[in-house]
Amino acid sequence: MVTFTQLLTFTIAAVLITATPGPDNLMVLGMGMSKGRRQGIAFGLGCAVGCLSHTLLAVLGISALVAASPFAFTVLKWVGGVYLVWLGVNALRHAGQSAKVSSIDAGQDSTRALFFKGVFANAINPKVVLFFLSFLPQFVVPAQGGVDLQLAILGLIFAVQAGMLFAALAYFAGSIGAWLTRRPLASVWLDRIAGAVFVGLGLRMVGSR
Repeated sequence: MVTFTQLLTFTIAAVLITATPGPDNLMVLGMGMSKGRRQGIAFGLGCAVGCLSHTLLAVLGISALVAASPFAFTVLKWVGGVYLVWLGVNALRHAGQSAKVSSIDAGQDSTRALFFKGVFANAINPKVVLFFLSFLPQFVVPAQGGVDLQLAILGLIFAVQAGMLFAALAYFAGSIGAWLTRRPLASVWLDRIAGAVFVGLGLRMVGSR
C-alpha cells in the first residue's frame, strides 16, 4: 500500500519539520532544561502520542472524502498545498524569531502527569490539526488503494520520529539550549530549511494534476 519512496520522502520531510524550532520542541527543550531529563522526555513523548489523535481524524475524515468524491480529495490536497506554501513563506520571512527557549514551570508534577499534559497540549492544538490535514494528504496516493492504511502508517511514522527527536531534545536539553544560545544563526537556518520543505511540498501539489 505504501511504497519505499513514499516512506523515505515523508520521513525526511517529517524530521526536518519536527526539528525546526517551534512550540512543541521548544516546550520540550524548556522542560528538559528547567525540570530535568526524565520530565522533559515524559512531556515530549506525550506530545508525540498526541499526534496520533490528529492521525485518527485524518484517517476518518480524508478516507471518507476519498470514498465520497475523488475530486473533493484533489481540492483538499490543493488547498493543503497552498496552506503549506503559506507556512513555508512565513517560516522564511521570520526565520529564527521563534527560537527563544524559556523555562517551564511544571510544579511538582510526576513524569506520568507530564506525559498526559504533553498529550493534551498537542491533541487540543487546532493548528496541529490543520497541519496534519494539510501535510499527510500530500504523501497519499489514492491509486495505490488503502488510503486509510496509508494515512495511518504515515501518521504513526510521524509520531515515532517526533517521539525520538523530542526524547533526544529533552535528554540533551542543557547542551542544546546552550548551543542555540551561542549560535542564533542555527535556528535561522533550521527555519529556512523547514520553510523550503513546506514551500516545495506545497508547490508540488499545486502544480500537479
